[in-house]
Amino acid sequence: MLGRCPFDRPTGRPFASRSEVIAPGAMAATSQPLATQAAVETLRHGGSAVDAAIAANAVLAVVEPTGCGPGGDLFAIVWDAASGRLHGLNASGRSPAGLTLAHLRSLRLERIPSRGPLPISVPGAVDGWFRLHGRFGRLPMAELFAPAIHYAEAGFPVTEVIAHTWEKESAALAGQPGFAATFLPGGRSPRKGEIFKNPGLAATLRALAGGAGAGGRDAFYEGELAHAIADAVAAAGGFLSAADLAAHRSSWVEPVSVSYRGHEVWELPPNGQGLAALQMLAILAEYDLRAAGFGSADHLHLLIEAKKLAYEDRARFYADPDFARTPVAALLSPTYAAVRRKRIDLRRAAFAHAADDPADHEPEILDAGDTVCLATGDAAGNMVSLLQSNFRGMGSGIVPAGLGFSLQDRGELFALEPGHPNVYAPGKRPFHTIIPAFVTRDCRPRLAFGVMGGGFQPQGHVQILLNWLDFAMNLQEAGDAPRALHEGSSEPTGERMDDGGRVSLESGFPYETIRELIERGHQVGWNVGDYGGYQAVAWDEEKRVYYGASEARKDGQAAGF
Repeated sequence: MLGRCPFDRPTGRPFASRSEVIAPGAMAATSQPLATQAAVETLRHGGSAVDAAIAANAVLAVVEPTGCGPGGDLFAIVWDAASGRLHGLNASGRSPAGLTLAHLRSLRLERIPSRGPLPISVPGAVDGWFRLHGRFGRLPMAELFAPAIHYAEAGFPVTEVIAHTWEKESAALAGQPGFAATFLPGGRSPRKGEIFKNPGLAATLRALAGGAGAGGRDAFYEGELAHAIADAVAAAGGFLSAADLAAHRSSWVEPVSVSYRGHEVWELPPNGQGLAALQMLAILAEYDLRAAGFGSADHLHLLIEAKKLAYEDRARFYADPDFARTPVAALLSPTYAAVRRKRIDLRRAAFAHAADDPADHEPEILDAGDTVCLATGDAAGNMVSLLQSNFRGMGSGIVPAGLGFSLQDRGELFALEPGHPNVYAPGKRPFHTIIPAFVTRDCRPRLAFGVMGGGFQPQGHVQILLNWLDFAMNLQEAGDAPRALHEGSSEPTGERMDDGGRVSLESGFPYETIRELIERGHQVGWNVGDYGGYQAVAWDEEKRVYYGASEARKDGQAAGF
């Protein structure tokens, strides 16, 4: 009989995981190792956590164009150690001033299309980089962009998950203006391990790094880059103009929170969907999930039912606050959580949406987004959770000539129903799926994290926190644990749930649990690729060390020093 290796540490978990990364000085976690290494090197050279996040995001724009780039939007939460408080940045762009709801409705559209010129909104990410840097940066932007410029010019080997997504995206986008010339060298997407170069993106990043003439942020929103973007959209029959780009500004916003298991969980207010994660946690706070046990029928049933309730409110209320009033305080109040909790039947799945008014729905629209998520922490105690996205993978597919990036299709997420809070309007920010998150305890920083994956993200946030706080998993286990995905809820684009939706489970959940969920009325199936991608950096105040985690569903890495 073989003896156990003395270094074996049985976890009792029904899934495989690995150790957390632990370091005393700084930490970074991203979805691609080259981006993580750029962040770590930035931190070694005296950069702040924000500097590291910008450097990593710029590299991701090169090496993971399937999820992000200068043509997309950005949201971030920053813990500023000097002031001892959180700061939120909403760097999402607005719809074109020249495109009206009347025009969209005249086209007899059921929804704004996914590809081409109509869903393009102003790219907010670049302004977001400069707004973050202006407030919290230490190193010059030229130094932060240097690793990304190097990989764009010299090339980089495409990693496995990104290569797979690139191939899938190419089938839908190959015919869009400029896409093939930039992203399909030799007529196809690059395969795993092949070197890919993007000289156009290198030139764009050099302009952003600053130089002669109108360099830096203004090059993108007022200079030659802005006119190249506007010309490309106009040539494709779209409406985004140079004036739309010049008018863009990001917004500093106050994060909002709920208490859960002695911690404060923070998200950003709408137009994003972070409130949904907080609403779910507020509903679940009164249940003894630890006693139920991870992977039990009670655990998953409560998770799913809380999600349905929160997503009904998401569909009804979440929108650009400049155009619609979202009752944030009321939605997050313990009183409202108690009212919503009463709608949960512990033995039976709910089927209809909140108004009990069945209607057709198309749940896939919000669950198709690809995103990048990263977290950083520096020696001074500053921490960042940052998400950046083109929405549907590589966005609209329209690539302005010579610029090396695709423009986002985030405008797809407007509703076309007059009177809806999220209905399309000129100069309006669409409903947004990307949401950074943060956890504090006793007014001290604990965790910067995120879970990429379109409409799944609030579900992912809640599952990470349940794993960490209820089921006592470490930071890495919390991300590697099998996940549940509920699809089919009512949506901010107008669709309504009429059949209870569908539950997909990753392998690792007991068959007894699956049978019990079916007996309670859930439609249970399988899904192999829509469970998001998690990155996290945690601070241990007592031990004075950072913990980092990067899950195995992506190509990523956590590293520190």
